[in-house]
Amino acid sequence: MFEGIYIALVTPFRASGEVDHDSLAALCDNLIGRGVHGLVPAGTTGEAATLTHDEHIATIETVVRAANGRVPVIAGTGSNSTQEAIELTLAAKNLGASGALLISPYYVKPTQEGLYRHFEAIAAATTFPLVLYNIPSRTAVSFSADTIARLARLPEVVGIKEASGDITFATEVMLRVSRDFTLTAGDDAMLLPMLALGAQGVISVAAQVVPEKMLALWTAWQSGDVKQARDIHDRLFPLIKAMFVETNPAPVKEALHMIGAIAQPDLRLPLVRIQSTSRAIVRDALAAQGLLPQH
Repeated sequence: MFEGIYIALVTPFRASGEVDHDSLAALCDNLIGRGVHGLVPAGTTGEAATLTHDEHIATIETVVRAANGRVPVIAGTGSNSTQEAIELTLAAKNLGASGALLISPYYVKPTQEGLYRHFEAIAAATTFPLVLYNIPSRTAVSFSADTIARLARLPEVVGIKEASGDITFATEVMLRVSRDFTLTAGDDAMLLPMLALGAQGVISVAAQVVPEKMLALWTAWQSGDVKQARDIHDRLFPLIKAMFVETNPAPVKEALHMIGAIAQPDLRLPLVRIQSTSRAIVRDALAAQGLLPQH
């Protein structure tokens, strides 16, 4: 399930601070028209941690409606509260999402047994396809390979977005799960090496700026043209770095604003717009990809 180039969507805001659902729907429609394989709203890049409960659900609803069955929607529904994660996952299921992406509970630092029981409870309460999300740099806790293998035996747990940046760990995971368990890269720079390990795709930040180029990398790998895939990876790498020059999603929001894909680059506090020096890095990276006039 869920293989290919999926987009970790931003959540656009109006100047007044409200979610800009029109801009979000237009972004989704544009990306689907350009061939992406799926959409992921209300994740890290979607600033889910700063959305109210109602905004979170409304954002998922906007994306499901915009997709209109054309591509799968994996809704971010994770929380450090098991009950809240269940409520958000059930809401996504009822809205017509294809599955849910669930971050490991942040701040509370559960044990591996706590992690297992958290996801076991969500699976039992929702009977919905669940994708685990491992990003210890954000959550202060990482799944162990044993816990992932244990969770993978639950029929609802269909894959993992692996964003630890640790190839050794990703290899251990691949060796412990069945072939139908989807390993998805959670870091754009790791897509190519993760594909070599057997990953089925990526949940990408940069692909909402350069969807055709990320799709070309994927297609080249799928067709066995490793050299072409590597060449595309190398050309995209400066842009990928620029998308993380400051805390995600501030740089990608700035990039999307620069190319006219969203009306405002604003974020919710405590996140703020990137500094002028970072803005120059993003602008230069976009220009190098032919998305802006060269200076």
